[in-house]
Amino acid sequence: METLNMKFLPTVHSRKVLTTFIWLLILNLSLHQGNGLPYMTSDVQQVSGKSFDYIIVGGGTAGCPLAATLSEKFTVLLVERGGSPYGNPLVIEKKKYGFSLIQTDEFSSVAQSFISKDGVSNHRGRVLGGSSAINGGFYSRASEDFVKKAGWDEELVKEAYRWVESRVVFTPQLTPWQTVAKFGFLEAGIQPYNGFSLEHIEGTKVGGTVFDERGKRHTSADLLEAGNPKNIIVLLNTTVKNIIIDTNRKGNETRVRGIRFIKSDGSSSKIHDAYLNQPKNSSRWGDVILSAGALGSPQTLLLSGIGSHEHLKKFNISVNVGLEGVGDGMQDNPGIPVLADTMPAKRQPDAPSVVGITDDFRFIIQALVLPTSFNASITLIVAKIAIPASKGKLELNSTDPRQNPSVIFNYLADEKDLEECVKMVQLIERVAKSESVSLFMGIAPNNTKSMSSADQRRKLCKSSVRTYYHYHGGCRIGSVVDKDYRVYGVKGLRVIDGSTFEESPGTNPMATVMMLGRYQGIKMLQERKDDSQQHP
Repeated sequence: METLNMKFLPTVHSRKVLTTFIWLLILNLSLHQGNGLPYMTSDVQQVSGKSFDYIIVGGGTAGCPLAATLSEKFTVLLVERGGSPYGNPLVIEKKKYGFSLIQTDEFSSVAQSFISKDGVSNHRGRVLGGSSAINGGFYSRASEDFVKKAGWDEELVKEAYRWVESRVVFTPQLTPWQTVAKFGFLEAGIQPYNGFSLEHIEGTKVGGTVFDERGKRHTSADLLEAGNPKNIIVLLNTTVKNIIIDTNRKGNETRVRGIRFIKSDGSSSKIHDAYLNQPKNSSRWGDVILSAGALGSPQTLLLSGIGSHEHLKKFNISVNVGLEGVGDGMQDNPGIPVLADTMPAKRQPDAPSVVGITDDFRFIIQALVLPTSFNASITLIVAKIAIPASKGKLELNSTDPRQNPSVIFNYLADEKDLEECVKMVQLIERVAKSESVSLFMGIAPNNTKSMSSADQRRKLCKSSVRTYYHYHGGCRIGSVVDKDYRVYGVKGLRVIDGSTFEESPGTNPMATVMMLGRYQGIKMLQERKDDSQQHP
C-alpha cells in the first residue's frame, strides 16, 4: 500500500474518513473469498441434470489448478466432497496448524481420519483445497530425475511451477525452532547450506511455504482465482457416487457420459446426475477427470466398475472395464518421529520450513511442533525414506463412497527399506544430539541417549514407523492411465493427481501435484486446439 500524504487531509473529519477507508480496504483484502473466486454452492439441485465441457471430481491440490486452467476456454464443474476453507481458522491460521488433524468427525471435518491395514493412523483432506489445506505447507519442486522419468516437457513444467508459485508460495520467516533445526542439520553433516531454494537439492535449505507473512494459509483453492469465474461452478459438500459409463454406443465404444453424486453429510440418499456436453463431433467431447487423490481416485474407479473382476464381484459391482492395476502400487513414505523434547509443552504449533536432504537424496529430515490437543504440543524431529521399495494395495471397504477404502502400504516390508530406516535413525540421532538442538532443549550436548545396536534401531523402526502423509499410487501411469492420463479402455475419463505417480517426487509432493494440475490443463487445452484445427 502506498504511503498517503497527510498534508492533503487537514480536517479531523477527513482523517476519520481516511481511517474508515483504510480499515475497509484492509478488511476487503483479508477476505480472500470473493476476489475472483468462482460461484460456489452446496445445493445439489443447482447442478443436477446440467451439462458441462469438463467435470472434475475432487477440488484438491491438483483439481483446483486444473479447473482454473480449463476454464480459460471451457465450462467446468468442480465437485468437492468437503466445504469451503475460507473463514475456517483451522485451515487459514498458521498458529492453528495441526488442529484440523485433532478435530475430526465422520462426515464434515476438513480432515478425514483413517487407519491403514498396517495399523498406522493417517488423514486425508476433505475440503476445497484438499490436503494443501491441512498439511505443513512446505513447498519444494520435484527432483530433475523425477521430471525426466515422468516424460514431461521440462520447460512447461517450470512454467507451471512458476504459475503456482506466483499465487500461493512465499518465503518463510524462520521461527526459533526452525532456526535451531537448520543449525542442527548442518552440525549433523547435512551439507552444504543452500539458503532459500525451491529446488530439490542435497544439503540443508529453507523451502517455500503456502503461509504468507501474516500467517495466513493459501491453499490450492486460491488458484481458482486465476481461472474464468464465469466458466466454473464449484459444488461443495457433495460426494461422487460413481461415473456414468455408456457401454452401448455404436462400434462397441465405452464412453463416459457424466457422474452420479449425493450429499456428503448423508442427509439424503437421493442420487443426482451431471453430464458432459455431447457435441456431434466426437473429437470435441470433454472428459470426467478424477483428481480425488491417492485414495479417492482409485476408489471412484472401483465404484464405477473399473478394476479387478474378482474384487468387484465381492461387492456386486458390474464390471465396465477390467483393469487389474486399479488400487495396486500404493506407497507411503515411511516416517520415523523422534521427540526432541520429552516433556509435553505448550509451544505454539510450528510448521516445517527447513529441510535436510542427504545420502544421495534417500533421506529427508524436518522439524516441527505438532499439537496433541488444543492445550499441548510435542516438539519433533522427523525423517522419511524418500523412495521406498515397499508397495501395498487399495480395495473397497463398502459401496458407500463417503467411507474410506481399505488400504495397506506395507511399511518397511521390503528388507531394503528396513536397512535404510536403520541408517535414517542414526541420522536423526545425530541431529537430536547436535549442540544447537541440545542447548535449545536445555540438555547437555551429546547427552541424548542413542541406540547401541542396529538391532535396536530395527525394532524402533518397526514399532515407530508413521505416515509422512505422502501416499501415492493406485492409478499409475502405464497400468491404469496412459501418458496423457487417460484411463485405459474407456473414452472421456482421465486421472490427474498423485495416484498416478509410480514413486514419490522425493520431497513433499504438494508442489508437484499443484504443478501437475496446471501442466495437464495446458496440455489438454493445446490438445483441443489441435483437434479443432484438424476437424474444423
